[in-house]
Amino acid sequence: MSDLFYLSEEQFKRIKKYFPYPHGKPRVDDLLIISGIIHVLKRGLQWRDAPQEYGIPKTLYNRFVRWSKMGVFDKIFSALVEDGGTPDQLMIDATHLKAHRTAASLLKKGLFPVLSGVQRVD
Repeated sequence: MSDLFYLSEEQFKRIKKYFPYPHGKPRVDDLLIISGIIHVLKRGLQWRDAPQEYGIPKTLYNRFVRWSKMGVFDKIFSALVEDGGTPDQLMIDATHLKAHRTAASLLKKGLFPVLSGVQRVD
């Protein structure tokens, strides 16, 4: 498949130090796994739809969840931002979510117990 995503060796070298050290059984190549994770997230795929070239989808998912809980991605993003210097421009995302019209009645029906006793201000 020609549309697979792989980090270059130079890109991987920059983030490799933020991955946890393996314990016990040798694990699948981190470069392959991080490339697979990026591929899935970039294309909005479900984990099970990841191409076979990246390995077992459950491995991708488990590693993503474990590294997310450990803050690995936060450390990588912070380090990349610091290395980048001051940006020339900043962008703000103005995305918003629209609630369904029935969402307003949930409070009146007592479906939010924490807020049910709160007086409504008009």
